[in-house]
Amino acid sequence: MSDTRRRGRVPAVSDADIRRVARSLLVEMGPDAVTLRAIARELGITAPALYRYYESRDDLVAAVRLDVCADLALDISKALEGQPDDAMIRFFEVCRGFRRWALHHPQEFTLVFASPAAASGSSAMRQFGEPVGRLFLEAAGRLLADYDVVTPPVEAIPPELRDDLIRFQTDLLAVLAESGQKFPAEKLNLGVSYVMIQFWARLYGHVTLEAFGNYPIAVAHPDVLFDTTLIDIGRSIGLAES
Repeated sequence: MSDTRRRGRVPAVSDADIRRVARSLLVEMGPDAVTLRAIARELGITAPALYRYYESRDDLVAAVRLDVCADLALDISKALEGQPDDAMIRFFEVCRGFRRWALHHPQEFTLVFASPAAASGSSAMRQFGEPVGRLFLEAAGRLLADYDVVTPPVEAIPPELRDDLIRFQTDLLAVLAESGQKFPAEKLNLGVSYVMIQFWARLYGHVTLEAFGNYPIAVAHPDVLFDTTLIDIGRSIGLAES
């Protein structure tokens, strides 16, 4: 036993230690295992000592979620290295990178993209300032700038959705402006916003089914199924990956 333990002092811990242990618990046992009590036990301190760093478990989980998002963004960015300087190829590679990461990090995927906390508004795709959402939006922005995407006319969009799409459109323009992209604002109409939401819903739905093993049938070649899904989505908006 160390001198520190013999004198009864609380072991010195840092914010990095806390987040490291929280991430380890997440990976090994899932989001529900990330509790202040469990982290304190791993660090050899009392749970109240953690309140020096975080006011609640929710605050700690939010910090871990940011760490996960940063790692995911880095992973996708690395996947883009060496790819041709083509907006469509790079956009599809972002989608593939997201799927690969989800399959290799199911617990982190659950925390960020499939947990009640994420559904309440803290997921990376909803907070455009976070690196993952910014990566997707920047890739989509360049795609829209470089290609003629087929979109439905405004009158074909259900009226009940238009206010939501207008707010989404405003947020997208702000993020694209902050990223320094020279994006023609006139191309980002409600039809484009509608298509982007549908694209994300299909991509996210496919990845979620695969990550959680919820395909309705056994799929021997899931990579092929995912690629054909991407191609089908692309063709529906006038894109065809060669």
